[in-house]
Amino acid sequence: MLKRKNNKFTENFGFLYNQNGFAALYITLLVMAFVFAIAISISTLNFGEQRIGENISKSSQAYYVAEASIEDALLRLSNNPQWSKDDDISWQLEINGANATVTVTKIIGGSRTIISEGNMNNRVRKIEVAYEIKAEKISFRYGVQVDEGGVIMYNNSEIDGNVFSNGSILKSGGGGSGEITGDVILASTSTTYGNNSINGLEVRGNAYAYSCQNSTIEGKLYLVGSVVGNCTADEGVITSSEPVAKKDLPLSQSQIEQWETDASSSDVYIGNYVVNSDQSFGPRKIVGSLTIINNKTLTMTGTIWVTGTTTIRNNARVKLDPASYGSKSGVLIADPGRIIIENNAVLQGSGQAGSYIMLLSTNSSQSEDEPAIFVKNNAEGAIFYTTQGSITLNNNMEAREITGYKVFIKPTAEIEYETGLVNTLFTSGTGGSWGISSWKEVE
Repeated sequence: MLKRKNNKFTENFGFLYNQNGFAALYITLLVMAFVFAIAISISTLNFGEQRIGENISKSSQAYYVAEASIEDALLRLSNNPQWSKDDDISWQLEINGANATVTVTKIIGGSRTIISEGNMNNRVRKIEVAYEIKAEKISFRYGVQVDEGGVIMYNNSEIDGNVFSNGSILKSGGGGSGEITGDVILASTSTTYGNNSINGLEVRGNAYAYSCQNSTIEGKLYLVGSVVGNCTADEGVITSSEPVAKKDLPLSQSQIEQWETDASSSDVYIGNYVVNSDQSFGPRKIVGSLTIINNKTLTMTGTIWVTGTTTIRNNARVKLDPASYGSKSGVLIADPGRIIIENNAVLQGSGQAGSYIMLLSTNSSQSEDEPAIFVKNNAEGAIFYTTQGSITLNNNMEAREITGYKVFIKPTAEIEYETGLVNTLFTSGTGGSWGISSWKEVE
C-alpha cells in the first residue's frame, strides 16, 4: 500500500512539474515575443528615420540646385539684360547628381519670371523669382507746376487741374480770361520778380497769392498782401500772415543724369537721325537732331537722349513699347537741345493705365516764340518738362501735365491733368537697371 501511495505521489509531482515547465516556456516565449516586437519597432523606427533623413537630404539637394540655377540665370541676365527678350528660354543644370530645369520667360511689361525646378531622385523643389526693371516714382501733383518764370495765359486758354507756381500767373492780350478749374497756389514772393500776383484769371477753386487783380475766384482767396483792383472771391477773402513757400520742381539733376547714362549705355548714333519709316529703338543717344515726320511711328523700347533739336510733326507718333514699359512711363530727353511738337503729332504711353511719355528739355531759352519746348497745332498727349527754359503751348493742343521754369499758354490751348500722375513710375525700359521684386518657393 505504501508503495502504491509513493507511486501516486510521484505521479502527482511529475504532473505538477510538467505544468510548471510549460508555464516557464510560455512566459519565455512571451518575453521573447515582446523583445522581438521591440526590436522590430526600433528597427522600423530607425529605418523610418533613415528614410526621413535621406528625404530631407535629397530635398535639400534639390532646393540648393534650384537656387544655384536661379543665381546662374540672374548672372546671365545681368551680363545681357536683352537676352531672349522676345521668347521664353529653358536649359538644365546638373550639380553633384542633382539637376534643375530653368525657364526664363520673355519680357512682358518690363518684367520677366525665372522658374527653377530642382530634382534629386524625384525629390522636387521649385523656386520662382520676379525680375523687373527698376523704376523711380516721380509725383506730379499739379496740372501745372512752374518755377519763378510763372505762367502767362491768353484768352480762352485752360488748365484743367491745380496749379502751383513760384512766380505770378498773368493774363496777356485783350478779351477773355485764362481759366483754371482747380486750386491756384502761388509762392508769396519770387526771388527774381518780387511779390507774386494773380491777374486776369477765372479760378474755379481756391486761390493763394500775395495779391490779386482783375480776377474771379469761385472759392476762397487767401492773401498775404492785399486785394488790388477788381478781384472777387465768392467764398470770401482770408488774410494770412504766413507766406506760401516755394517748391522745387520734382526732378533732380541726378535723376536726369541717370536717364542719360541709361540712354547712352549701349547705342550711340553720331549724326542727325530722321525716322522716315515705322521704327523701334531705345535706349539710344543721338549726337545730333532727331526728326519724326509724315505719319511715321517711333516706338520707344528705352530712354532716348538727343543732344540737338527733336522735331515731331505731320501726324507722326511716338509711343512706348508695351513689352518694355508695361504700366510704367518713359522719357525722351533733349539736352541741351529744344523740342518742337506740331501738326497733329501724337505722344502716348504703352497703352496700359498709368503709362505716360515725358518729353524733357534742359535748354535754357525762355523765349515765347523759340522756347525750350514748343507744342502747337493739335498736338496731344504727353508730359512736358523743362529744367530752366520755357514751354509754349499753342493752337488747340492738349497736354497731360506741364512742369517748367516758365509757361506760355496761348489761345485755345488746354492742359488736362490726370490724377494718376501723382504716382508716376518712370523707367528706362529694358535697357535700364533691373532688380528682383520677389523670391519665393512655390513647390
